[in-house]
Amino acid sequence: METSEERRYLLALVSLYSNRPRQLRQIKAMYGSAVEAWKHIHEPEMATALRRADEEENFIAKHTISVWTEEDADYPAHLKECPDAPVLLFGKGNIRANAGKMVSVVGTRSCTDRGRDLTRQFVLDLAQRCPDLTIVSGLAYGIDVAAQKAALEAGLPTIIVAGHGLDRIYPALHRNIAVAALKEGGILTEYMSGTEPERYNFVARDRIIAGMADAVVVVESKERGGSLITAGMANDYNRALFAFPGRVQDECSRGCNQLIRDQKAALIEGADDFLRQMMWDTGNPAAEQTSISLPIDNLSDSEQTVLDKLREQEDGMQINYIVQETRMSYPQVSSTLMMLEMKGVVKALPGGIYRAVK
Repeated sequence: METSEERRYLLALVSLYSNRPRQLRQIKAMYGSAVEAWKHIHEPEMATALRRADEEENFIAKHTISVWTEEDADYPAHLKECPDAPVLLFGKGNIRANAGKMVSVVGTRSCTDRGRDLTRQFVLDLAQRCPDLTIVSGLAYGIDVAAQKAALEAGLPTIIVAGHGLDRIYPALHRNIAVAALKEGGILTEYMSGTEPERYNFVARDRIIAGMADAVVVVESKERGGSLITAGMANDYNRALFAFPGRVQDECSRGCNQLIRDQKAALIEGADDFLRQMMWDTGNPAAEQTSISLPIDNLSDSEQTVLDKLREQEDGMQINYIVQETRMSYPQVSSTLMMLEMKGVVKALPGGIYRAVK
């Protein structure tokens, strides 16, 4: 973390621009530091913001809150790839956002018993097959809390992404789940203490749920459900996106069916489908076989590297997995895949998955 002076002014800037995260990122980038930015901005509430920063420092020290910027090793690595990532994150608990795999599970607050059962079984099955997993969600009623309860039941870490400050739990009815999550996982937010759980905060919060994960899974969603916002952000960030299908007459499945129909999400019926499409199933013999293909002319070194890696997996690879396997940067892999698509040797599939054309 920065020096005490830098952090004080960064907290003050967060207070000033709490509802303008993009503008805050631009200002910090323009001046290179919070201290320098403070010298050049002119806002009517600057004195109040400095007082709030000092109050927040006291709150952080008293309640053992972790504070991370993008320069810190513990800041979620995937979130750094997002253009609107928070400048500052506050965490409570034992949060290890870069240890193992991250899956965000979201859905409607007014879920059905079927949706609740699907969520629990999905998480329990994942825990057996993928023990280095963390479940991310928002503690909301319905699918969110069902996923986080299941994670605790299975002994998996779970991270609650909050739309308010760390001086409260919302909804209060789920306080026991939040307290249990602090042991392995915890609560993460971009909001300072005293921030109320306002509706627009939760929309902003959804970008963290989508951005910090390897994959986002929508279990149930209404046609205009809030989970579709998270799903849209997952698509924008090139995260793998999956949805459970439902009957056409089921109101709580219309959003999921729509995502699948529009080829924005890959259809899954359980953990087996998910693990296979994410290439996380270490017991899959197909993942150990290498296809033999003739080289294609006029490919750059990076294009040949990515294509060779894709040829190892007949069912394709998720873009984050390609980044991991090739050790190339995310932007480089993304642009390379686009060039390979234009050359007709790679096909893009729903969920950020790419497959070599045979």
